[in-house]
Amino acid sequence: MQRKSLDVWVGLFIVIGAAALMFLALKAGNMSSLSFGKTYTIVAKFDNIGSLRPQAPVKAAGVVVGRVGQIQFDDKSYQALVKLDMDEGYKFPKDSSAKILTAGLLGEQYVGIEAGGDTNNLVGGDKIARTQSAAVLEDLINQFIYSKAAEGKDSSK
Repeated sequence: MQRKSLDVWVGLFIVIGAAALMFLALKAGNMSSLSFGKTYTIVAKFDNIGSLRPQAPVKAAGVVVGRVGQIQFDDKSYQALVKLDMDEGYKFPKDSSAKILTAGLLGEQYVGIEAGGDTNNLVGGDKIARTQSAAVLEDLINQFIYSKAAEGKDSSK
């Protein structure tokens, strides 16, 4: 009888461990909040997407309103073509803007949408005209170093 009880506890421990591993795998793959609701796709072009990944959140006012669907390179404009799968329940004006933001100092990157004032809304297949690329930390550090070096040269005259 005691052996059977031990087997049940070991089995329960293994099931809980497998569930925890599945949860961690979904969190690491940014798949924990998959939505199977209706979506519409809009497109945005960026000069630099930084480390933006597919399935990254699309947020407006801090609320997740969609996910990054696909990222491609447009060889005609030499820009990144980002397809955003927006939840059908959220509508944005045609003159809305998109920018790539970072959650925290070194956190994951996501697309932020700022609503415009147009009376017509974006529909599937529309393009967001106003975009702002990602701020790459290495570029910001290089600009700071070069500006300090330039200041040092000017003050030595």
